[in-house]
Amino acid sequence: MSRLWDKGKGASLDSRVLEFTAGEDHMLDERLVRYDIRASIAHAEMLAEQGLLSAAELAAIAAGLTGIGEEHALGQWRISLEQEDSQTAIENLLTARIGEAGGRLHAGRSRNDQVLAALRLYMRDAAADLEAGAIAVADALDALGRRQGSVPLPGYTHMQQAMPSSVALWAGGFAAELRDDAEGLEFSKRRIGKNPLGSAAGFGTPNLPISRDATRERLGFEVTHEPVTAVQLSRGKAEAQLLFEITLLAQDLARLAADLLLFYTQEFAYVSLPETFTTGSSIMPQKRNPDVFELVRGRSAVAQAALNEVLGITQKLTSGYHRDMQLIKPPLFRGIDSCLLTLRLMPSALDGVRFLPENIRLDPHIHAAAAANALVAEEGIPFREAYRRIAAKIKDP
Repeated sequence: MSRLWDKGKGASLDSRVLEFTAGEDHMLDERLVRYDIRASIAHAEMLAEQGLLSAAELAAIAAGLTGIGEEHALGQWRISLEQEDSQTAIENLLTARIGEAGGRLHAGRSRNDQVLAALRLYMRDAAADLEAGAIAVADALDALGRRQGSVPLPGYTHMQQAMPSSVALWAGGFAAELRDDAEGLEFSKRRIGKNPLGSAAGFGTPNLPISRDATRERLGFEVTHEPVTAVQLSRGKAEAQLLFEITLLAQDLARLAADLLLFYTQEFAYVSLPETFTTGSSIMPQKRNPDVFELVRGRSAVAQAALNEVLGITQKLTSGYHRDMQLIKPPLFRGIDSCLLTLRLMPSALDGVRFLPENIRLDPHIHAAAAANALVAEEGIPFREAYRRIAAKIKDP
């Protein structure tokens, strides 16, 4: 299989080099095929508008790309290691089907802006899916609050009972933060929404009258990424920002899971968990293990590690394109996939959570702060004096 940059150079690539440089890219890019197809059709339409493709060539390219995309969606072809990535696979398939017109598609772009366009289109959809998932978990918490909101709970500071709370307050707090996470994911689309097409390898397309705004409009990007030299400098930033928001979301989910794991212990026994979301022990017949919530707690580390990996790859690169940037995809996809997996499970898991009010005991002095506040309101004394009186009363009832 001829690689795009090898054509006409008379060099054959050592198989070990191919394996090293391609890595897992051919497998990772499966999710980018439909986005690459979409961006390629938009690019072809722009080239035709600019007189760089004939109407017949555009029709052949659009039909060829559409068919290739549909076949991929049906599982009729997959990217091979020899093809290396989605760009090579699609262009080779297209050229084999429609001939010379397929080779004309690459005018006015590089693999660098081509892959980045597909990646940003994918991230835009991923951010929307994550946002919807976070809201779905928040909705499940609201439903739990409606079911059992009046059940009293102790509020904890320093792992000690501190002030009275309730299931409604507990669930509502997490729901509010998850909606805040969803808003953060929405904000992450600012960097994602910049059209990189036409920046080519980072220095534009001299002597070709392309229209970057035309592809921006077709692909729904908010702005055109200018100047062209900024595009490669931006690599990793949209990805890191998305992973940062994913990390915050995953940490909120982990803290929610940590509470439920604590509440599920025999010592607390505040909640029952649905048997369909717990597992049995291989040796102890009496046990049901909250594996799902333990993995939700653990997956926050996946998101944070992915963020650190992306930041580490780009932090000291000079300007322009570097092959290091290819290594951004594995942690980006891993962070997205891990969080989506959690979000798809959590609403159903929360639907089966039941608080057990008969097991919940509040410390007799949990209303001490409220008593101090009452003295301030009733007697007009300073809070510190009220605090001292209540503390003395508790110490010497």
